[in-house]
Amino acid sequence: MVTGAEGRANRIAIWALALAGLAVIYAPPFYLVAISLNPALQPGLPSLSDLSLTWYARLAHERGLVAALRQSAGVATITAVLATLLSLLAALAYQEMRRARSAWFLAMLLPMFVPGVIQGLALSVIFTRLHLRPSMLTVAAGHLLWAMPFAFIVILTSLGAVRGSFLMAAADLGAGWWRRFRDVILPLIRPGLVSAFLFAFLLSLNEFARAFYLVGRQNTLPIEMFGKMNAGASPTIYALSGAIFLVSMLCVGLVMLRRRGTGSQAG
Repeated sequence: MVTGAEGRANRIAIWALALAGLAVIYAPPFYLVAISLNPALQPGLPSLSDLSLTWYARLAHERGLVAALRQSAGVATITAVLATLLSLLAALAYQEMRRARSAWFLAMLLPMFVPGVIQGLALSVIFTRLHLRPSMLTVAAGHLLWAMPFAFIVILTSLGAVRGSFLMAAADLGAGWWRRFRDVILPLIRPGLVSAFLFAFLLSLNEFARAFYLVGRQNTLPIEMFGKMNAGASPTIYALSGAIFLVSMLCVGLVMLRRRGTGSQAG
């Protein structure tokens, strides 16, 4: 039997390990944000009196980075839209299945375990045989295979909020499948759809390996930043990385707050 003192000690140990893990995960990106505010050329931590937005202001003059960011944003948008729609259909199909559900589930998750280098190279060979030129669409195709399993899991989890009794009641009132989906299922899983879209967008925005084999004349942002780092790190890269990290954290935070608010209202 665990005593009160032992229980407190266990909780303290668990929290200490959790905080240590979070520190290891988040310390590098927050360090990157800090050095992006350093007006000096060397990547060192600035003092509070030396904080500057110099390198953020110079981002507008980095044509290569801006073009790459625009390319990545376009690819990520296409990827997120397709991944959300296709994953929604796949999750609904999973819910309707009576047989082979496990096989369907594994088939949807399989691309998650294929290394990006292998997947990108295989798609590049296939597109070459089909005489498809590398472009934004070929990159989006590779990113779709990467992002769709994650979107599928998020949407499938959100479908847990749809109780069978809700659908049965709607059916008893004469609602067809489409009406049940529109009036019952969709409102309940909307936060999950938003989360899946955001998840797929961020995965695509930061993907390097698949894009490396499928990109056309215009590099995506990770490839452009990799090239600039090899040529000699520029402080503007730190600024752009810091901006993307902060915007990503903000978007995820807003989604979490929205989901929490929706859950509170439902409760």
